[in-house]
Amino acid sequence: MSPEYYKMDQQQAADDFNRARTRELLSRIQNFMNADKDKLLSFHDVKEILKPRSEVYRGMQEVPINKIVGSEGRYRDFNKYFLPRSEFLRERWERVDLAQIRDIPLPPIQIYEIGGVYFVRDGNHRVSVARSQGQEEIDAEVTSLSTEISINASMTVDELKKAVIDYEKKIFYEKTLYGELTGDKKLNFTQPGCYDVIYNHILVHKYYLNQKQEEEIDFKEALISWYNNVYSPIIKIINEEKLCLNFKGIGQSDLYVWIVKHWDFLKKENGIDFTIDDAARDFSVKYGSGKGSFFGGKPFRSIAAALAKVFKRS
Repeated sequence: MSPEYYKMDQQQAADDFNRARTRELLSRIQNFMNADKDKLLSFHDVKEILKPRSEVYRGMQEVPINKIVGSEGRYRDFNKYFLPRSEFLRERWERVDLAQIRDIPLPPIQIYEIGGVYFVRDGNHRVSVARSQGQEEIDAEVTSLSTEISINASMTVDELKKAVIDYEKKIFYEKTLYGELTGDKKLNFTQPGCYDVIYNHILVHKYYLNQKQEEEIDFKEALISWYNNVYSPIIKIINEEKLCLNFKGIGQSDLYVWIVKHWDFLKKENGIDFTIDDAARDFSVKYGSGKGSFFGGKPFRSIAAALAKVFKRS
């Protein structure tokens, strides 16, 4: 190849990168009111939300590029459409583009599949260049992770969380017959994993009930007893004290989980006679946004870390 053609190819690669950067800037401006819509998903974040139970190596496949929605390590470097987000990506991006221009074969990318979409393990620049060139598929070495949740390519992290919560609610209601037994259709949460927490609360309640019975009571009876004697009284306190006003975006079921955790802590500190009423009020005073102590600052971060353990699924 003559030096003249070599320079022309280099200039084309530079122009391609400039166009990609311009498109990224326009996309950022278009989504400035909702920046999450423009963000590439983090594989680590998605994995934490979905909790896949196993993985299987699928080998080589041709993968639709528009279903590659995230990255394991470079999710901050590219936007939702794998457009480069900064100038420092230029040199490597142009090298990959130059190889494409000259029809030089590149190794397949490595990706994870989960929920019907893909996350780049290795080959982010190759995906970015291929998508910028209008390529529809790319050779990939695929490892699949199991999940019952289907992911839409346009989903944000918050939308994915909601999908997981909706799925968990469906399974919980079907498994326990909670709605039929209590008539309550509004056991709703804002964090994944809470239905498992509720299920464990019922099992603990069942254990204590059986200490006083000659014959073991079944799960349904324990659920009804827990709902009438534990959950409903606490929800009544939450509503009477109007605690939800102190925790914007947090529902009464969330507060139930948080307050019970706080109550357990206070009983260890003050004795088993410490009442749930006092625990609810103490929680609101210490962490309610009306006092300016729950949202933002060190108190928020410390309790958020503690509450993360409550929401963690077994």
